Amino acid sequence: MAKVSIRSMKKRFGEVEILHGVSIEIPDASFTVLVGPSGCGKSTLLRMVAGLENISEGELFIGDKLVNQVPPKQRDIAMVFQNYALYPHMTVRDNMAFSLTLAKTPKATVDERVGQAAGILGLTPLLDRFPRQLSGGQRQRVAMGRAIVRKPQVFLFDEPLSNLDAKLRVQMRTEIKELHQRLKTTSVYVTHDQIEAMTMADQIVVMHDGIVEQTGGPLELYDRPANRFVAGFIGSPAMNFIDGRLEGGVVTVAGAAKVGTPDGTSSRTSSLTNGAARDVIYGIRPEHLDLCEPGDPGGFDGDVIVVEPTGSETQVFVRLGAQEIVGVFRERHEFKPGQRVRLRPRADKAHLFDPQSGQRI
Repeated sequence: MAKVSIRSMKKRFGEVEILHGVSIEIPDASFTVLVGPSGCGKSTLLRMVAGLENISEGELFIGDKLVNQVPPKQRDIAMVFQNYALYPHMTVRDNMAFSLTLAKTPKATVDERVGQAAGILGLTPLLDRFPRQLSGGQRQRVAMGRAIVRKPQVFLFDEPLSNLDAKLRVQMRTEIKELHQRLKTTSVYVTHDQIEAMTMADQIVVMHDGIVEQTGGPLELYDRPANRFVAGFIGSPAMNFIDGRLEGGVVTVAGAAKVGTPDGTSSRTSSLTNGAARDVIYGIRPEHLDLCEPGDPGGFDGDVIVVEPTGSETQVFVRLGAQEIVGVFRERHEFKPGQRVRLRPRADKAHLFDPQSGQRI
């Protein structure tokens, strides 16, 4: 096991720069997830760690060793790909043993490691089957088993669950997390699915357009996003963003409604604006909106557009002036399209962002 240090790494394809000086510290034995929209550079970064892409600029350390010029096979890493990359003409046993066989590992050692990995992953009854005889989840387990038998310092996962159906994805992400807790091997996992990131990670790295927007624990990013991008990307449904004007610790939205802000907002803003009013983006998560009675202070009125019951909760889309917001309610309310409702945001859960920079205020 080893820590991974990514220091000011850049990647260029010709004159186009894809990664702009990315720096990330991945602690030993941690499970770190790189998450972001398609094209943000997360898979490119993972391939650079694996040695499948050259580093244009910067340094990469695995443990205390600089590995910029070290070939992939000498980096002591194992990678699990999105498409499984299994050999169709080989049995499960031979697929899992392939890298050890290439390395001329003694047969007794190969059999021992394959047996151990198969036991961990529940593949023992399937060792003599071929990939075509397996389900998607079983093939993914074989791909992970092939990585486990190598006993690497670092596991790299490149969107390994994207080809699975929704139910199997939930099951497999639990199995991968349980596997990590058992093996304690440093793991770097790439996904565009923020739910996977939140449920699996010790540390999340949110990327956007080739830069790191924020790094931290799942709840840290959820509760205190550094900027509007992170706030909108982490959480499902996404955070609501409402245009507002801040003055004296109170935000006016939808023309006249006055809503509360977190403690300390007034003093922080006064130091930035000399006490003058300023435009802000008022952020509130859907589950932090409460249904209240008409005329209740601290709320605003809107018209129900769409109601989406999911069983455990109900998502309600509401038009607020020219903007649309969503609320999530666990209680059973009889919402109907066109209905006028009053919603009150919980002041201690609100977030304020600068309209120009997007940074948290």
